[in-house]
Amino acid sequence: MPLGQRARGSQGRTAPGWRVARLCAVLGASTLPVPCFAQALTSSMFTPSVGGFAPREDSPLRSVGSQDDMRPTYGIPPASGAAGSGYDSLNRKRKVAKPYPGTPHPTPNPPLQAPRVTAPVSPSFAGTAEGAPPRRRLKIDDDPFGQVGNRAGSFLVKSAVEVWGGYDSNPSRLSEPRGSAFYRIAPELQATSLWSRHAVDLDLRGSFTGYGTDFPTTSGASSVPVDIDRPAFNGRLSGRLDVTRDTRVVSAVRLRLGTDNPGARDNIIQYGLSKYPIYATYGGTAGFEQDFNRLQLQVNGNIDRTVYQNSKLIDGTSWSNDDRNFNQYGVQARASYDLTPGVKPFVEVVADKRVHDTRLDRYDYERDSTGGYLKGGTSFEFSRLLTGEIAAGYGWRDYQDPRLKRMDGLLTSASLIWRATGLTTVRLDAVSSINETTLPGVSGSLSRDYTAQVDHAFRRWLIGTARFGYGTSDYQTAGQDKRYFAEGTLTYKLSRTFAIKGSLRHDWLESGSGGVNTAATVVMLGVRVQR
Repeated sequence: MPLGQRARGSQGRTAPGWRVARLCAVLGASTLPVPCFAQALTSSMFTPSVGGFAPREDSPLRSVGSQDDMRPTYGIPPASGAAGSGYDSLNRKRKVAKPYPGTPHPTPNPPLQAPRVTAPVSPSFAGTAEGAPPRRRLKIDDDPFGQVGNRAGSFLVKSAVEVWGGYDSNPSRLSEPRGSAFYRIAPELQATSLWSRHAVDLDLRGSFTGYGTDFPTTSGASSVPVDIDRPAFNGRLSGRLDVTRDTRVVSAVRLRLGTDNPGARDNIIQYGLSKYPIYATYGGTAGFEQDFNRLQLQVNGNIDRTVYQNSKLIDGTSWSNDDRNFNQYGVQARASYDLTPGVKPFVEVVADKRVHDTRLDRYDYERDSTGGYLKGGTSFEFSRLLTGEIAAGYGWRDYQDPRLKRMDGLLTSASLIWRATGLTTVRLDAVSSINETTLPGVSGSLSRDYTAQVDHAFRRWLIGTARFGYGTSDYQTAGQDKRYFAEGTLTYKLSRTFAIKGSLRHDWLESGSGGVNTAATVVMLGVRVQR
């Protein structure tokens, strides 16, 4: 067959097929009730995003319904809220969308902050200058309410005053108590030198206790004075001169003022007093210290004098107390050795002599005497948790009058501080001494006192203190007196300058000479001002 004829035959067979296809398309478009939509591929279908590898609205497998397809819903749909996390109104936890690999993580908005308005600071002051050394952190203040003091030249001066008001159920320590309100003013002054060599320390403490009640008495019937106001003072000035690295010269002067304690046996020697006589004890110490490697030797000389005022009676007359005045001269030697950095044992010996202004007292006894003591102990410091000194020894005193027996016995002394925790401190104190007396036929009294104190900081500004004490006065041939006390104090520190203090104390006295036992309760509230 010729080529041209076969071509015409093929064209004739395919032309009707295309016509049929066009006709079917036109009929289908005119008869279908739903319009036809076309599907096109976009570039976003190949971009990873949250919700699927391709957007859900561009997925070719999405369901395509009619626009008038309204599915029924039941109930109230849960509120979505504005946040993208948390819980909805039906207490269902919202799911947090997780980003697909390769997608950037969303960053939350920064928190809202108020604009900081600060004065410009130079880089050198702020420690940010190039090449500046790093600034050291300030040490944390262990006592944010402690006493700061004032600088006076090369001295650090600390001063304070306490004003108290309270009530004493038995200020005269009588068998038949009679209470009275009282007030107390107690100033303090301390000064310490800040020198690299040598040292000077000053410590002055005083108080005055005044009562608003007079205690009427009859001459010869009672030893309680009408006016029981009592002053007290204790001052000391000490110095150290560093001659060389191993040689030092030490000195001190001291003064003490006070009255006889109410209820003491020495008060019964006089009746019909208008007020308690005031006594003064003053003296000085001079000596030197020498170091021989770990061995330290110390030798001191002491001179003290005790003077009493004349007793004023309610009838206007006075009674001399010259027989109670005396001078005391003594020598003290002490040797200590640095056994370890925290332990330093020592041995101490003292010899003294007492000479009274009058040879005979009011009962014709010669009170001049000689005595001393020998004791040994140690001072220690264990990691600053337990520090102090403890010692024990033997003391004696011989009197010039053969009718007065020798006084001797065990002497103990201690001053321990135990920092149990950062908020709790325990203190233990013990002191012993041989004291003078004017009781007829009695040589003297051997006194021993022991005190325990616990300080606890409930807060840095709220300090609680509990004190307990026990003491004895042994008159040998005249029996022994026992005394106890328990005290609780609460201190509320308002600042470094002001503090409010409250105290409750109870005292007991048991007389060993057939006397009357006494008891008293003291309540006080005061304010402390310090600088």
